[in-house]
Amino acid sequence: MHKVASAEPLPGHRLNIRFADGLQGVVDLSDMVGKGVFQSWNDPEEFGKVFVDPETNTVAWPNGADLCPDSLHQEISEQEKAA
Repeated sequence: MHKVASAEPLPGHRLNIRFADGLQGVVDLSDMVGKGVFQSWNDPEEFGKVFVDPETNTVAWPNGADLCPDSLHQEISEQEKAA
């Protein structure tokens, strides 16, 4: 499992994510806004409360929402290959 080292919120419901292995990139999460546990992201201030969960080493929010670090790593890796 990949470990997220840092996550910085960006405008447009995007995150700049850096992994422990050095991979870094931006993921666009705008398609998830308003759906299920991501309902709170309708408020950009809530999206900005993102943090790295020390137990799971992935990005998370205070409402309990989190994202799979392996999926995020794969998405960023594929972006780099396509560039």
